[in-house]
Amino acid sequence: MTSSTVTSSQPDRPPRPNLAFRRLRGRRSPAEFAALVRRAAREIGERVSCDARYVGRVEAGEIRCPNYAYERVFLHMFPGRTLADLGFAPRSSVRGRGARPAGDAAPSRGTDPVPTAGATGAAVERYDTQDPYETHENHEESDVLRRAFMTGGGATVAAALGPFGLTIDAAATPADRPPRRAGSAEAAALEEAVRRIRLLDDRHGADGLYRRAAAPLRAAYALLDAGATRQATADRLHSGAGELAISVGWLAHDSGRFDDARSHYAEALATARVTGDPALEAHAFCNTAFLARDAGRPREAVRAAQAAQRVGRPLGSARLMSLLALREAGGWAGLADRIGCEQALARAHALFARGPSDGDPEWMTFYGEAELEGLEAQCWSTLGDWPRAARHARRAARLQDPHFTRNIALYTAELADDLARGGLPDEAAQAGLRVLELLDQVQSSRIQTMLAGTARVLLPHRGAFGVSEFLERHASLPRGV
Repeated sequence: MTSSTVTSSQPDRPPRPNLAFRRLRGRRSPAEFAALVRRAAREIGERVSCDARYVGRVEAGEIRCPNYAYERVFLHMFPGRTLADLGFAPRSSVRGRGARPAGDAAPSRGTDPVPTAGATGAAVERYDTQDPYETHENHEESDVLRRAFMTGGGATVAAALGPFGLTIDAAATPADRPPRRAGSAEAAALEEAVRRIRLLDDRHGADGLYRRAAAPLRAAYALLDAGATRQATADRLHSGAGELAISVGWLAHDSGRFDDARSHYAEALATARVTGDPALEAHAFCNTAFLARDAGRPREAVRAAQAAQRVGRPLGSARLMSLLALREAGGWAGLADRIGCEQALARAHALFARGPSDGDPEWMTFYGEAELEGLEAQCWSTLGDWPRAARHARRAARLQDPHFTRNIALYTAELADDLARGGLPDEAAQAGLRVLELLDQVQSSRIQTMLAGTARVLLPHRGAFGVSEFLERHASLPRGV
């Protein structure tokens, strides 16, 4: 489990053991008590990944206040008691914002995600105390984004993704009146919608977001049809609509809807070519290459990646060219061409070493050393070199920025699968358990499919340490998770 140390306004101090919680456990072992917590969660419709390690960390005082899901479970288990009675600190003392007004209850079940980043001077598990994208500047906005993602309400998501009016209601425009032409405010709203979708995907994965992101995309193309007041605004709208199509395509891609993703990427590519936008065209080809690799069309992946490199070379971004070389490497791996893959990987590393530049596209904020290691791990895994794949996947998980929850889960799932196939079932099971803990926060069919494959590989190894626990907890996941 990845942890994060965040500087508090208070001086660092060692955690104080939670003796009250320890007394409540009584004679039960931490594992037995964790099983009771999971059972209590099911009774009230919650889903928590409590294990002996979590219980130990609570009792050691490392978790000073549980997230809202655990809070509801604990208060259900011990009716009549408060968090203070259970030995926890007030939420306001461990979060990066003020307390709720007196009497303001925690959000009802299903309206908040699992918080994820520590806010005390001690290292705290990311999902136990504070929201991953909560900063001192945007607490209210973060609440809207969190709840939009987790509740599943289309109207709420539309509000979160279109805060400046990025929605078009056809019924609101009389048939005999053309829609209002777009201005800079609409262009800004479109660009912000793209950023917010990427933000939510980084934290939680695509499955809960894809359908809800379709409305802003329809609105974006309606804006294009309506026209713009100025050419500069029209250019921004075309670029924003293309980027939004790619973002929605990625959500479809990551949630296993490959045909939908292909359609969205093609739409973005067409938009790029109509407007002569090489940056957008390179991005569309980049994602098309990734999709082709995942869809079992490796030769198409190579061609698309090479096309992206031809278009993107004049943009002056070494980091972009590094990523595109990795996309090509993935295609060569799928063709079982080890030499072609190694050559592309070498280019990717050499280009990456040149460092960032002003020409790097905004959408590439995810591409750092962790992603480089993660994509290389996938190449070696495709080639069947499990030890090398596991080595790179382990580095990727260790290097990943704690805010990118989905990627940490992805790299760790890759690690678990590589270890399982490489003949290390006990280590694979431990990595798999770490991924299961993150599934409280991440909804990604890609990760779920990887875990299912790992479980199948580990079935004959039930006797290895931790394997039975992983298999049982994986089998107990709700359907579709």
